[in-house]
Amino acid sequence: MIDLKYLQNNFEEASAKLQKKGVDTATLENLQNLFASLKESNATLEASKAEQNSMSKLFGQYMREGKDITELKAKVDANKEAMVPLQEKAREAEEALYTVALAMPNFPDDTVPEGEDEDDNVELRKVLEPKSFSFEPKEHWALAEANGWIDFERGVKLAKSRFSVLRGEAARLERALINFFLDTNATKGFEELCVPFMNNATMLQGTGQLPKFEDDLFKIDGEDLYLIPTAEVPLTNMYNDEILTEKELPVLMTGYTPCFRKEAGSAGRDTRGMIRQHQFDKVEMVAIAHPDKSDEVFEMMVQNASDILTALGLPHRVVELCYGDLGFSAATTIDLEVWLPGQNKYREISSISNTRDFQARRAKIRFKDGKKNRFVHTLNGSALAVGRTIVAIMENYQNEDGTIEIPEVLKKYM
Repeated sequence: MIDLKYLQNNFEEASAKLQKKGVDTATLENLQNLFASLKESNATLEASKAEQNSMSKLFGQYMREGKDITELKAKVDANKEAMVPLQEKAREAEEALYTVALAMPNFPDDTVPEGEDEDDNVELRKVLEPKSFSFEPKEHWALAEANGWIDFERGVKLAKSRFSVLRGEAARLERALINFFLDTNATKGFEELCVPFMNNATMLQGTGQLPKFEDDLFKIDGEDLYLIPTAEVPLTNMYNDEILTEKELPVLMTGYTPCFRKEAGSAGRDTRGMIRQHQFDKVEMVAIAHPDKSDEVFEMMVQNASDILTALGLPHRVVELCYGDLGFSAATTIDLEVWLPGQNKYREISSISNTRDFQARRAKIRFKDGKKNRFVHTLNGSALAVGRTIVAIMENYQNEDGTIEIPEVLKKYM
């Protein structure tokens, strides 16, 4: 969560940053009022505690001087009783502030570009030139039908819309990509983990999905468990409420998981094909880094994802997200967008973010820096989204007769 001390001590500056991520003035005014309420409640409680301590010290003096302590004891007891509602008021004020703060997005870095939506994102570079076709390239759903790779109708029958079934070569290609991604990540120092695909509410709060985005999660009925929307949740929370040593940093982790999202608010978007599904596979990278080294780790993660796309021969571009397109937990984000000739556009295939200490505060992930504990920085990103990579391979490696070539680096896996 956001640094409340920074927000309180630099309210105008911090408010301006939060407004760039869509927080309205009414919410910020409410926060300011909650700060004032907590300050007042704490001041009243501290004054009562000081009076209690002062009166308690008189007991020894009265005893030494042989004075009657009956009246003093009555005052101490009365003040002690009066402190109970004051403590409750202070607790409620703190809880109210914490509840609102949990729904506040992370502060964006000062280097994040200005802008309101994805149209204002900044292209940093392009990698590989898109192929020129001597025919009109087809979109992946047409290729899927021609090759029998993806069964959309039976996916809907088995579950509902936005589910699909991979068949034959497509299923093998999915397995090959997962292995290729994990093997490549391992060469960069990422430890492979196999994690639960369901996590409890505390873990989802730690990485920022709860409480704000509960409507986008699939909850297990009768259990404090949710299907994970991304492996970022279990991988980051491996160290929830733990204190690492400085020597352990950075912790680099990777893992394959299916991901489950209701896609609330995406009605009408990408209704055809595999671009936006309720269940999709992804290989994730997560890093827990020293605050002074997180930018270096961030650059390594971006380059790794880009290198994977290059190895697959997939043209892509590297894009820096503007304020308006930045995610809830992110302080800065780089997207990789792969070229889809069938759609004649670049589409997101990886999103890599540095959350600074935002998630670490929520999940209480710290490291021992000398004699004091400090919050780590957490980073996450896809390397890569498997379904979208299959889509990209289908469209970029298609032949005029509708058949699909397999990238050279994947042949040993197939």
